[in-house]
Amino acid sequence: MPDSADHHLHRPLGLGDLVLAQILCVVGSSWVGVAGSLGPAQSLTWVAAMLVFYIPMAASVICLNRRMPLEGGLYVWAREAFGDLGGFLTAWNLWVYGIAVVATILYAMPTEISYLIGPAAAWLPENRLVSLAIVTVMLAAITLAALRGLELGKWIHNIGGIAMLIVFAALIALPLVAHARHQPIYYTPFSIARPPLDLRTLALFGQMLFGALCGLEYIAIMAGESRDPARSIGRSVLISSPVICAMFILGTATIVALVPRARIDFIAPIPQAMRLTLGSTGIGNIAAILAILLLQLRLLGAVSYLFTGVTRLPMAAGWNHLVPAWFTRLHPRRATPTNSIACVAALVFTLALLASTGVHAQEAYQLLTNASLTHYEVAYLAMFAIPLVGAAALRRTLPTWLKWTSAAGFLSTLFSLLISAYPFVSVINPRTYAIKIASTIVISNLIAVAFYKLRTRTAQKEKAALSRAA
Repeated sequence: MPDSADHHLHRPLGLGDLVLAQILCVVGSSWVGVAGSLGPAQSLTWVAAMLVFYIPMAASVICLNRRMPLEGGLYVWAREAFGDLGGFLTAWNLWVYGIAVVATILYAMPTEISYLIGPAAAWLPENRLVSLAIVTVMLAAITLAALRGLELGKWIHNIGGIAMLIVFAALIALPLVAHARHQPIYYTPFSIARPPLDLRTLALFGQMLFGALCGLEYIAIMAGESRDPARSIGRSVLISSPVICAMFILGTATIVALVPRARIDFIAPIPQAMRLTLGSTGIGNIAAILAILLLQLRLLGAVSYLFTGVTRLPMAAGWNHLVPAWFTRLHPRRATPTNSIACVAALVFTLALLASTGVHAQEAYQLLTNASLTHYEVAYLAMFAIPLVGAAALRRTLPTWLKWTSAAGFLSTLFSLLISAYPFVSVINPRTYAIKIASTIVISNLIAVAFYKLRTRTAQKEKAALSRAA
């Protein structure tokens, strides 16, 4: 594959932008609530998850990006290791995941806005016309930002990352505030209590393994738009990782100390902790509202960041003729993939529209969004498999120890994928739920294989026609 510099991409992303992007992509606010349900066992569970998944992920990202610092990231790595079909399927699963997550976040925005405003806006999520208008405006904004390029987009991402740092700094400081106010708390951020060994704990651990900690590799999709990507992306992983791990462990410790375990709000645990500590009126209410506002900025940054990455995958695949060249056309001045951006925006809007229409369409949308993380897990299995069973020529260029960390990461991801069939929130029929998720993944990838074969035949005919014309 030619170096992405040959495609005249702009390179506005520096080290600081990459570090903030890592924090933006990996750290989610709800996970401190999920982990908080484990009580004092949360710190030991976080450490275990970081040892068996996060460190292997970081090692793979650093080594593979150093070897192939090219636009497309994981897609390029998988294609080098497993050929065109392997690379295409990896990109497909990343692409489906990204589009579904962007649609999910945008669809939830009216609810988030109503939560920010308060009871007076409780009607907003139920009004389909107004909700769709909000989604459309938000999608138009991130689409225009993507068309403008990362010169603008990186500031949206940076603001989201900074907002997340501020929220977690306030959360981590809350026990000190509670102590100063003489509130009774039991703050044990580094407890080594063992979690109960049951199916629910395993399900929570599987969720924390992948759902909470994945995302370090995503910035590599934009390696061709980063300055000195072989060095800077690896450094961004090393700088952000201690911060990310501390945010999860110390943030969860605050939730455990301040919120009764049975009352933890999995959707908004941070505003809940602030209101319980500072009160539901006055300063407590203001602090909670500010936290919600900052979390909305983080969501906006995250959706813009995910959207940008999703638009780059068809462009990179198009350079290898795995999708039509239409996706590779760049804006003459801004060097952004305009056609790919338009296509992704249309798909996201279609999904959001499906979610707001009939019951059957809503069920299809919900099924896709539930399966989106599983698509991401499939892509991660490909990443961890590269040092284990990838092309021999590539494996010889990677350090031997990477095989061991990759084996741990592969098994952890596989465990998370399998255990995700057991939902830690109740569903009507867990077996039916698991079958639906598995079927969605299988059908999705069968569609990808069919598209790949059709595209391959078309490309061969085009090549033969050009040869005859010559």
